[in-house]
Amino acid sequence: MPRGALSAVGIAAALSIALTSCSSSSGPAAGGDSPAKGLVVGVTSDPDTLFPWKATQFQAVNVLQNLYGTLTEFDKDLNVVPGLAESWETSKDGEQLTLKLRQGVTFADGSTFDSEDVKASLEKIMDEKTAAVARASLSSVKSVDAPDANTVVLELTGPDAALPANLATVNMAMLSSDDTEQELTTTPNGTGPFTLSKRVASQSITLARNDKYWGPEKPKVPTVEFRVIPDESSIVSAMQSGNVQLAVFDDPLVAQTAEGGGTITVAKTPQLNYHVLQLNARHGELKDVNVRLAIQCAIDRKQVLDTAALGEGEVTGPITAPAYKSDPSKRPCPTRDLAKAAGYLAKAGKSGGVTVKTIVSQGEYATSVNEAQNLKAQLAEAKINLELEVLESGAFVDRWVAADFDAAVALNGGRPDPDGSYGRYFTSDGNLNKVAGYSSPELDKLFAEGKATTDQAARKPIYDQVAAHLEDNAAWIWLFAGYTYTATTANVQGFVPMASGSLQYLRTTSVS
Repeated sequence: MPRGALSAVGIAAALSIALTSCSSSSGPAAGGDSPAKGLVVGVTSDPDTLFPWKATQFQAVNVLQNLYGTLTEFDKDLNVVPGLAESWETSKDGEQLTLKLRQGVTFADGSTFDSEDVKASLEKIMDEKTAAVARASLSSVKSVDAPDANTVVLELTGPDAALPANLATVNMAMLSSDDTEQELTTTPNGTGPFTLSKRVASQSITLARNDKYWGPEKPKVPTVEFRVIPDESSIVSAMQSGNVQLAVFDDPLVAQTAEGGGTITVAKTPQLNYHVLQLNARHGELKDVNVRLAIQCAIDRKQVLDTAALGEGEVTGPITAPAYKSDPSKRPCPTRDLAKAAGYLAKAGKSGGVTVKTIVSQGEYATSVNEAQNLKAQLAEAKINLELEVLESGAFVDRWVAADFDAAVALNGGRPDPDGSYGRYFTSDGNLNKVAGYSSPELDKLFAEGKATTDQAARKPIYDQVAAHLEDNAAWIWLFAGYTYTATTANVQGFVPMASGSLQYLRTTSVS
């Protein structure tokens, strides 16, 4: 999901900061005598929330995962590894998961983290009234018990192979049982490697090193400032002038420009995130599967990729996780077929064409508007009119969450486990099913079977069926998976880009 745009005033202020601010802050080095330099990260938008259970915007997620901790984590290769839970064990029948918690962990306010915080966090995420975006990931959990301060026991309805991976996202952040959403939206209180130091709305958000962080290594930089510079090309200029040291770009043309200057190194990383034309099958003409299939058949996905992203990526099906990857050649129209599209419109009784109102985020990610314009041009040849409404990021997110659209051009986050990616969207009781606009009894059954199957080889054909069902019903139109381009100046060491787009390795980054 989106990374917001700014008002003209915000843009001017951000550009002024980029051109006039000093390049880094200083503070005492971790374990050394000389001052360590702070890191400035160039970003195109301000976080739209600081409450982790409701964060969907990429920039919000990237900030919050450096402030909060989760029971499990992903390593650089997206394996599930211990986090706040130093170990876990599943019972032989798969109906109980016991987690042993790390001792000596504290929140930013100095209070002790223990099992009561885990119990309270999980129960609140499971409570529909909380409106947590990861609620569906805990659908197998019947109850949460805390028999002692360092142990948590989850009673499950049955085996849940996806649960350890689902616990690793920041939407499952562990919060203090004493904190409220209202408090945390202004004053985050997590167990992560950094704490909130300062925020200037629409300009910057600065994190300070958490010297009490439980990890094997304390963060190497004293501060991380996320500096809002709404245009990626302007971020390159700020890097060249020494005011910004790190940025992650979406636009391959900007990445080429950055690397061409000779002072910036760019790392290209394939992403699990996917570009998609979301269709709301509960709205208007899109209620008819034949209209949705007509849209699917009228799009040349490679043309969208080539036009919007210079061909940097690959056409994708629904599931991008390597172990479960979908085969895009198995969809009803693997290549563009205008004759089939016309046939589907005729079946729907819409040979004269249809209009689909489509929202697009301006500034959320660099290729969004170009993708939308190419889709509009292609679909017009099939008598399908995409009526585009370009919105700033905050307005886009509001409309997206409310499912107030016929279609949406979006970049959505992928995950290593397909249940985490899609269970919340396409199951009938998924907490984002309203946004997805589609569910079916067949999908409910398949997702339940996928969670209950613990052998990865046996899970793959189940999720192949999930992908086939989504494609055969044109629930959404999956387009392509691209790259991120991590740009660093010569004095930055230790950052590790991830296929999930996570910035969690800011904690290992140093500036010389």
